[in-house]
Amino acid sequence: MNTQDALAAFIERWFEKYQQNLPTIAFDLKWPSLCYAEDADDGHFCPWRPVEQTPSSDMFTRLSQALETDIHPDIVSYYTSFWSAPLSASSNEGDLVLLQAWNEEDMERLRANLIGHALAKHKQKHPLTFFFACTEPDDGILSINNDDGTVWLEYPGKKPVRQVDGSLGSFLARLTPQ
Repeated sequence: MNTQDALAAFIERWFEKYQQNLPTIAFDLKWPSLCYAEDADDGHFCPWRPVEQTPSSDMFTRLSQALETDIHPDIVSYYTSFWSAPLSASSNEGDLVLLQAWNEEDMERLRANLIGHALAKHKQKHPLTFFFACTEPDDGILSINNDDGTVWLEYPGKKPVRQVDGSLGSFLARLTPQ
């Protein structure tokens, strides 16, 4: 299953779990998003849900140019398919939080973080990876290897520890929303 379809299927499972009772988040007029399910007064809690990005962001084109390297299409599909708050999930390996972008400004913050991550990897002479989730409770990072798209567990400042899956799509396909 490709990454975009696997993420869409995960979000469909997420909607099945929360269809009667969407999670809430504080409404922030200075942090707009299509994810807000209704309008609310600033600071009041309102329901939210993932929303498809249309058109998808061009951030990864600019990231590729900044890093002077092609970015693996799986990570591009992952971050440019939906706007969303982070999504909690569980896998055979444990609990995790799927990182997402809430809006265009958040996408730019992500770009800065991915550049910093890539530069640290280059400085440490580690393989180039791009993070997409955090593990709980051990503060690990789930990343894809930019060369081959495999999914790896790693910890900040260290080489990837172990391969978790052969592709981001197959990893996402086996997640359960929390």
